[in-house]
Formats: sequence, structure tokens, C-alpha cells
Amino acid sequence: MKTLLSKDGTVLAYDTYGSGPALIYITGATCFRSFMPVVQDAKVFSQVFTVYNYDRRGRGDSGDTLPYAIEREVEDVAALIEAAGGSAYLYGHSSGAVLALEAALRLGDKVKGVAIYDAAYAADEEERAEYETLAERVYALLRAGKNAKAIRCFYKGIGMPALFIMLMPLMPGWKTMKALAPTLAYDIALTRDLPPADRLAAIKVPTHIWYGEKSPASMHRVAKHIADALPSASLTEFAGQDHMVSAKRLLPMLVTSFMRSFTCTCRSN
Repeated sequence: MKTLLSKDGTVLAYDTYGSGPALIYITGATCFRSFMPVVQDAKVFSQVFTVYNYDRRGRGDSGDTLPYAIEREVEDVAALIEAAGGSAYLYGHSSGAVLALEAALRLGDKVKGVAIYDAAYAADEEERAEYETLAERVYALLRAGKNAKAIRCFYKGIGMPALFIMLMPLMPGWKTMKALAPTLAYDIALTRDLPPADRLAAIKVPTHIWYGEKSPASMHRVAKHIADALPSASLTEFAGQDHMVSAKRLLPMLVTSFMRSFTCTCRSN
């Protein structure tokens, strides 16, 4: 484990894997850097990239300086980019995709390119209103110290499969997930609105928008809204993939999207 300080003094914990161009891996809700699916993804990406796999603030071994603000999370990404040598590619998943876009908006040429999968904005006004109701239920459970119920409520509300929710307590990282449940409020802050089309249009770096064929239909609509706001961005549907996308499917696209002149030397699997 390595650590660094963000601009506001928050300690951020991170690991690096591989060699090659720097890639900051920005995870979604209730994920943390030592969660086995996250580690597995990072190791796949490390076949080509130097992957910076970090605990977002409030998670795992990272600190949590209050009050929360999206700007502070962007500063965290900036601190990781500095650790990576001053510029990096970004890959964000779910709420992490929203954070990746915010970083691309605010950090200028420090970001060399951004790829997002299943960005978790609200898809329309009806969904936004439903999300506000869900947020209040999650907040109430968190205030009551009912972290496990808050996590299950959140995932049920955003349309994750019932079987996935039922099996969550059996996951090796469940104890840590419960401990970081309060950071659901941070993910909600990132994702409670519609894609900000006017702001996103200001992104200047190469942007690649991806979604899973089997992901919730609302995520399909969100991806297309973002693509409409960024006419120069690429939009790709991953056939057969759901919200928990295979890193092995993503890696060739990361290479193609970010490194068109790069000859892939990925190890065969």
C-alpha cells in the first residue's frame, strides 16, 4: 500500500500494478481497492497500463475529511495524477464514471483521455424524482446506523438483480462494504441529477462512452445523452455485458481508445 495527501490533507491509499501509460481506476459505490473484483480488474488492466487503484475518500484505508464535496474528490484524482507523473488516462465505472467526467472537465491537460462505463446519472426527470425518494430512505437508514440495510436498499432502488443483493453478505468484502456504507451519500451526490449536457460539452480530451447491453435501460439512455452532449465522443455498447462488466472485454477497448498507435503486447489469457 502507498499513500499520498490530497489538497485538503486527506490521506489517500492506493496500489499500483503493471507498467506503461498511467491509468487511474475510479470505482463505483461500495467498492474499495482491495475488494477482489476490483483487484482482478486492476490486474487485467495492468497488462498494458500502470494502474493506480485507490480507495476513494471514506473507503478502505483512505481518510475522510468533512464536509464532503465533489470538488474534493476531483482534487483526489488530481493528486493521483501528480503521483503518476503529471498526466494520466481515467477509467470510471458507475458513479466513478461521473467522477471521471468531472475530473476531465476540471483538470485540463492533466487528463489525457477518459473512458466511462455505465455512468450512473439519472436518465430523466421521473427517474430523478424516484432517486430523491430513494436517497432519503438511504440517508434515514444510515442515520440509524443500519448500514447493511442501507446498502441493500440502495442497490435494490437502482435496479440491481435480486440475486446479487441476496448474495452480497456472502462476499469476502462484505464487512468492509458495511463499514463504508456512509459513502453512499457521496455517490448519491455525484449521480442524483441528469447528465449536465452544457457542462459536459466543455470536455476537450478524447472521451469514450460505454454501456452494457444487459445493463439497466436507464444506463443506455444516459450513455446516449452524454454522447449527444459530446459529438466527438465515441459510444459503444458491449454485447452480452451487464453492469458488472468483464475487464478482459474492456482492456482491448482501452488500448484501442487511448493508444491507437500503441502495439498491444497483452499476455494471452
